[in-house]
Amino acid sequence: MLSIAGTDPSGGAGTAADMKSIIAAGGYAMTAVTAIVAQNTHGVREIHSPPASFLAAQLRAVSDDVEVDAVKTGMLGTLPAIEAVSAWLDANPPSILVVDPVMVSTSGHRLLAPEAEAAMVEFCRRATVVTPNIPELARLCDRPPATTRRQAVEQATVWARQSGVAVVVKTGHLTGSSVTNTWVGPDGPLFSTAGSRVETTNTHGTGCSLAAALATRLARGDSPAAALVWTTTWLHEAVAHGHRLAVGSGNGPVDHSRRSRRLQAAGAADPWLDAESAVPALESAEELLRMVPAEDPAAATPGAAVPPAGPWTRALWRAGRASTAAIADCDFVRALHAGSLPREAFEFYLAQDARYLGRYSRALAALDTDSAPAGARTFWAGSARRALAVEAEMHRTLLGGRVAASMSPVTRSYTDFLLAASFAEPYAVGAAAVLPCFWLYAQTGSGAPEVATDHPYAEWLATYRDPAFRGSVREAVGHVEDAMAAATPSVRAEAARAYLLACRHELEFFEQALRLEQVGPAPELTTAIAVAS
Repeated sequence: MLSIAGTDPSGGAGTAADMKSIIAAGGYAMTAVTAIVAQNTHGVREIHSPPASFLAAQLRAVSDDVEVDAVKTGMLGTLPAIEAVSAWLDANPPSILVVDPVMVSTSGHRLLAPEAEAAMVEFCRRATVVTPNIPELARLCDRPPATTRRQAVEQATVWARQSGVAVVVKTGHLTGSSVTNTWVGPDGPLFSTAGSRVETTNTHGTGCSLAAALATRLARGDSPAAALVWTTTWLHEAVAHGHRLAVGSGNGPVDHSRRSRRLQAAGAADPWLDAESAVPALESAEELLRMVPAEDPAAATPGAAVPPAGPWTRALWRAGRASTAAIADCDFVRALHAGSLPREAFEFYLAQDARYLGRYSRALAALDTDSAPAGARTFWAGSARRALAVEAEMHRTLLGGRVAASMSPVTRSYTDFLLAASFAEPYAVGAAAVLPCFWLYAQTGSGAPEVATDHPYAEWLATYRDPAFRGSVREAVGHVEDAMAAATPSVRAEAARAYLLACRHELEFFEQALRLEQVGPAPELTTAIAVAS
């Protein structure tokens, strides 16, 4: 994958951003430099354009030795540079050419001489797809800049039909709470993917990054829809976490490697809990509380939406605070609350949750055992029936009667754990293991702000904000409190471990939908009348 663009010594844009984006998207990055730029997060100070003959020499050096699967162009800078790249493309036509037509800044400043702008407009007709900002799209169409998404899509539709080249319409610099990227082909709009607007100054290099990642995904064989969803989702995460880099004092860069680091952490094999002795035999709840010292670097213990029922569940809530806080802060839950979660990720989650519920209901039914008090037995048996009657029905409705054809490794691991705890361990252990699916879902539902009726996931959120569900959670917490109080110290220790492990399983279960390599329509869905186990 070859990037042809200018430099940025501060690393946020140009060839630096392109290389990071190509690698993040799964490609091997190569670069040819069109301009050497002195800039930082506050802006451009000076530009030096090497002779076009040197640019041509760079391009020949690459193509004489390496097969180039795709090309992304950014800042070409001058008319001679455009001509040099055009001549090389004539001799070495790539299967994918993504053009980021760097002509006009989003503030309206022209970045090319008039004769070079005309050449760039013509150069864009070579592309597989162009990714202009709003002023650049207006320049392509010779129209005033669009002020709404509808106007921008209309402009792109006209130009795409005339040129035979697809356009990605970006609305990041328009007003509104959402940001939508739309693939417009010669036959009209084909696909849109939206996300919530991130209030941040870390947007330096977003245009470069989107174009480079999109080119890489297309070269890997993704469809335009899949490539655009992957790129948009990846870039949204990079923008949302860019401020944590703390690079520069102006308009900072995005965090290109945030997704890679998140997936690397998810694949680590470190035990979730320390050695077996990490939770010793518990004579009192205070012993468990002492294992989570006040100076623990984890976030302060979140307040429980459904409060603990006594000392044992209070100790469990505090002991599990790291996982509880991580769930509230994870990208999946944040995007779910904001309504910006890609529909494809939500459908994957729902399809896996439909599979999960079949086995989870079996785990609940197993708690209807002689060792449980009569009231608890009735509650767990009723909960097993409600899991299929209420929650599973919601899933079938939202998925149009479909469920996942197979379980993911994350879903399989979690449900195997629950079944083992409920069938093979003492009652208190099984009850503690299933508790997070009650308690943490009430927490996740309550963590959403007021949900508007047009929120895309309003029905899901309403299920776990419902007073009837919270009432069931209170009962579950109370039964676990009673079970812990009645158990032996060694069983309490195993119950505490089961609760903490289940909390971590819940985090993994939420996050798995954002670990998909191929993002598209919900994968491996099949029509089903009932949730199978």
